[in-house]
Amino acid sequence: MSASVTHLLYLHGFRSSPQSTKARRMAAWVAQHRSGATWHCPQLPASPRSAVAQQLAQVRDWPSRTSAVIGSSLGGFYATALAERLGWRAVLLNPAVDPARDLAKYIGENKAWHSDEQFYFRAEYVDELRELTLARPTRHERYFAVIAKGDELLDWREMTARYEGCRIKLLEGGDHALSDFDAHLPDIVAFLGW
Repeated sequence: MSASVTHLLYLHGFRSSPQSTKARRMAAWVAQHRSGATWHCPQLPASPRSAVAQQLAQVRDWPSRTSAVIGSSLGGFYATALAERLGWRAVLLNPAVDPARDLAKYIGENKAWHSDEQFYFRAEYVDELRELTLARPTRHERYFAVIAKGDELLDWREMTARYEGCRIKLLEGGDHALSDFDAHLPDIVAFLGW
C-alpha cells in the first residue's frame, strides 16, 4: 500500500477552471478531512506547454512518494504527463487521450465555462499537445481512472484502451462532467491512501 498523500494537485479541463463543481467539491473534502494536506488547484493557461511547465515549477519541492494529481478531461491528459515525469499517483476523471485531435476545432476565441472570460486557443497549441502525448502510461498501479460510458464529449472506449491495465471504474451512463462526482469520492480518497 502506498503512503497517504500529503500534497494534492488538481488540474481542470479545457475551458474549465478551479471553480468547476468537481474542483470545488474536492477542495472542500480536503479542507474538511485532510486540512494539513497541501492543496493546489490553479487556473491553467491555454498553452499546454506553459500549463505543464508552470505545474512542474509549482510542485518541484513536493515529495514524490506522497504527492498525487487529479485531472479532469484535458487536466487528465496533463495529469498523466506529470505523473509519468514525477512518479506520482494520478486520478483521472474522463481523461482526454487525444486532445491534439479533439481540440483542433477550437482554434480561435473561446469562452470559459465558469466566467465570461475569453481566451484564444492558438494553432501551435495543437502541436504542443502532440508533443505531450504518451503512448500509454507506465507503472499501471499508479493510476485510477473514473470513466463514464455516457460521456458526451470523449469516447469511453478510447479512454479505457489508453489506461488498460490501470485501475478503472467504468460507469454505465454518466456524463462528461461526472455530475455524480460525490458518489466516486470514496474510491478516489481510498486510492490516495485517505
